[in-house]
This record gives sequence, structure tokens and C-alpha cells, in this order.
Amino acid sequence: MYDLLKGLRVVEGSAFVAGPTCGLYLAQLGAEVIRFDNIGGGPDFGRWPLTPGGDSLYWEGLNKSKKSVALDLGRPEGRELAARLAAAPGDEGGVFVTNFPVEGFLSYEKLSALRPDLICARVMGWADGGPAVDYTVNSAIGVPMMNGHPDDPRPVNNVVPTWDLLTGAYAAFALVSALHARSRDGKGREIRIPLSDIAGSTMANLGYLAESLAGPDRPRMGNDLYGA
Repeated sequence: MYDLLKGLRVVEGSAFVAGPTCGLYLAQLGAEVIRFDNIGGGPDFGRWPLTPGGDSLYWEGLNKSKKSVALDLGRPEGRELAARLAAAPGDEGGVFVTNFPVEGFLSYEKLSALRPDLICARVMGWADGGPAVDYTVNSAIGVPMMNGHPDDPRPVNNVVPTWDLLTGAYAAFALVSALHARSRDGKGREIRIPLSDIAGSTMANLGYLAESLAGPDRPRMGNDLYGA
């Protein structure tokens, strides 16, 4: 990859796909990415697929090229260390990627009190802060009813977590944009990126929402390429 972000320090406190994907993209572009996890690993540390020895290939794949710090986030001291790491001083830093809740010890209000020019990309499920994952968002927008064979009424979900991956890319793009803005005005920002918004806007951009309003339901076509 290109070292376009060489000299930039990014702190990541996230789990599952979207947040770690954002950090991975930034690391592949040359940024120093330091992620912190709870001692013993986060909730996705042992997620499938696994090696014969039980190590998570999934976790390794999304977190390669990153540095790692283990903290006891169940203790006040560990939570304080996480906040201070995210808001550490230095012109090369002040960039944080997370999917921790909007409120709590990693809220932007608390972090920006430590560093006013902090840039934070916060991956969320729903825009109101409600929890969601790729597959639940995918079901909510109706994609499983568009997949599958026309003779089988059962919904078919996606194997690839499309909305997670797109959200990670949007988060990385948003962080780089916020860095450009900070270079002009010196201000920090929190950018909230809900999976639901990415899914809904993508469906609209591809014409799926307009199609649903303009005519009958899209026919299920199995493995045929729709519209070709």
C-alpha cells in the first residue's frame, strides 16, 4: 500500500468488523494504529474462522499491521488510561476510532475535555444509538427478501458483512476529511457513522428505494444478474 498517512497516530477502541476495518485501512495507508482491548481479549477475540489451534483468523486479519495494548477496562484506572491514550498529545495524534457507546467513559464530551482538537469517528448501529449489527440492519432494510430463488419464499441473508465493510470505509474517509478540516481551523470533531445510515443511503444511491416506490416488488432471480 501507499504510505500516504505516515506520521499519523490513530488510536482504536473497537470490536467486530466496521471499527477494526476502519483502523485496518488507515494502517494500510501508513498510519500508526494503536488499538486497546480488555485484558484477555475483546468480545470478538475468538470469533470464527479459527486455526486448528483455536486462534481467530478473523481477528488476526482485521487487526494486522496494528499495535496492541491490553487494559483492564473494568477498573477506573484502566478506563482512564484508555481515555488518555485516545486523547494523547502530539501533532501526529488526536485521532480516535471506536464503536463504544456515545455516552460513557469514552464519550466525546469527556475525551474533548482532555484534548479539544480530538477527532473521533464513532461507528454505531442505529442513528439513535440503539444496538445493531450488519445482519440485523441488512434484514431491516429488506435485502434478504430480494435474494434467493423465485420459487423459495424464505429470506436469504448475505455471507459477506457488506454494511460493516462500507461503514469502515466511510469512517476512514470521514477521519481523513476531518484531519483536513482540522488543518484549516484547528477544531476537533466527532463523526457518528451508523450502519443503518450507510445501508439506507447505499440502497437509495443504487436506485433501490426509488424502484420500490415506482413499481412492484423486485423479482427474486436466484444467481442471475439483475438488470443485465
